[in-house]
Amino acid sequence: MRERCPWSLGVSDEYQAYHDEEWGLPVLDDPTHFEFLVLESAQAGLSWRTVLHKREGYRKAFAGFDPLRVARFGDREVDALVSDPGIIRNRQKITAAVNNAARFLDVREKFGSFARYIWGFVDGEPVVNHWREQHEVPATSPLSDRLSVDLKARGFKFVGSTTMYSHLQACGLINDHLVNCFRHRECQEAFTGLPWG
Repeated sequence: MRERCPWSLGVSDEYQAYHDEEWGLPVLDDPTHFEFLVLESAQAGLSWRTVLHKREGYRKAFAGFDPLRVARFGDREVDALVSDPGIIRNRQKITAAVNNAARFLDVREKFGSFARYIWGFVDGEPVVNHWREQHEVPATSPLSDRLSVDLKARGFKFVGSTTMYSHLQACGLINDHLVNCFRHRECQEAFTGLPWG
């Protein structure tokens, strides 16, 4: 039987599949980064389980996580989303997602891609931690502090340090799988370099 991070056990098959197939895998494409920005900011103050189980609702509500389309959402679309039971109906988080789509496009225009921008915070190499116990894994770090400050300066909302640490973990810029978890090595070996060099 394969060992896994304790947080992934006993919640749901969907939750375990997320751990086994996605969490910590290095993300090099913009669409996935935007998806996780929407989902992670929606999580603020809630459990990841709540957000993950509404993922398909978010995909439908937020135009397949297309930042170009989401950035064009106006009051009518926001009002409709506030009434959508498929997502977390928090107006502030919804308007933040629309705002962040526009800011995401700004970053993409300046840096060539959002992925290039965010990977610059780790100098193009994942941070590989070697935690042995779940309680060792932090909720924030100096890295997530810096990223949060920079994103806020660029006009992003709901991007506090804890939210951004979660994003860095989810998107594989930080490998926080425990060392005895089968995914620790797999995620480490999945990174073969950045496509833009």
